[in-house]
Amino acid sequence: MNAIGIIFANLHERNIPELTSSRTIGSVPFGCRYRLIDFILSNMVNSGITDVRVVTQYNYGSLMDHIGSGKDWDLARRSGGIKVLPPSIRYNQGGYTGGAHSRLESLVGISESIAHIKEDYVIMADCDGICNIDLNAILNDHIAHGADITMMVKRVQLHGPLSETASIVTADEDGKITDIAMNPKFAKGEKDVALNISVINTSYLQNVVREAIAHGFTSLTRDVMMRNKEERNYRIYRYDGAFATISSMEDYFATNMDLIRVSEFRHALFGVEQRPVLTKVRNSAPTRYTDGSCAKNSLIADGCTIDGTVENCILFRGVKIGRGAAVKNCILFQDTVVGENVFMNCVISDKNTVIRDGNVLSGHPSKPYYIGKSQML
Repeated sequence: MNAIGIIFANLHERNIPELTSSRTIGSVPFGCRYRLIDFILSNMVNSGITDVRVVTQYNYGSLMDHIGSGKDWDLARRSGGIKVLPPSIRYNQGGYTGGAHSRLESLVGISESIAHIKEDYVIMADCDGICNIDLNAILNDHIAHGADITMMVKRVQLHGPLSETASIVTADEDGKITDIAMNPKFAKGEKDVALNISVINTSYLQNVVREAIAHGFTSLTRDVMMRNKEERNYRIYRYDGAFATISSMEDYFATNMDLIRVSEFRHALFGVEQRPVLTKVRNSAPTRYTDGSCAKNSLIADGCTIDGTVENCILFRGVKIGRGAAVKNCILFQDTVVGENVFMNCVISDKNTVIRDGNVLSGHPSKPYYIGKSQML
């Protein structure tokens, strides 16, 4: 593929601030053993992209630990491969302070890297979308229509948090974009929602970044696309496959639970031939189930110890469930320890948390109870 990938690891963190206070949204755990960045990174690798640049701003320690050299995605290469790009000191020279809050500001921060891109196209993506797609489809559509930018959209029924965080794209019958409404709080009905995956011509991207530095532009949508929509060829590409957007803690909880209760969704992510979802491989001991334990309808990673009852749960590596404990409809991150005779329902526990003996904790699917990282209750 004559394209490189750029992944924005820090955008949309305000949607789930509880989980991103000490990590990027790209390194938020998901589905028993994955991180959110694994999905778009795997999509790029499976589509033949072997040069990927991950743009970060802060809290990227866990992300760098997860990605490592990139060998688990076959990106440990002498030429190309994967590069984690921290904030550039040149950022302030363009008049920007306080870090990047938008896609264009992030691109300005890596302007030197963008200036040296040799491929003809760039595929840009955020980490808040969960899907398994062939990116060649949108790239081929982009080339066939001679577009400057092609945005991937999906026709969805707007609901709750999504209507407050989505970008609604309007296009004419030919697919040319006529308007983009960002965060339309009162929008209703079926709309084309941007999936935060797009293709842009490299030469045009380089020009956009130069113009942004010169004029202090901060928004790719408002300052670039809406200003030039008549002169430039901005298009949509409609995607109709399985896709989930993490726009709130409710979405995060529900999407994880869908892996258990909706087999079609789980298969659409992990059952696509020739398109595996890749992640960092760890060699841990198998999970141990002791006499009297019970596990039903759950995804349980390796390295766990189950002495109690687990039902409709997602357990990451190293979780320990004490004797007599009943854990239902919960998401427990790595190395969570649940004591004896504990009852938990609709709980999300971050890494290294401890729930002491006899505790009763309960949330609701619309508002799961959250336990912060390394806390003891």
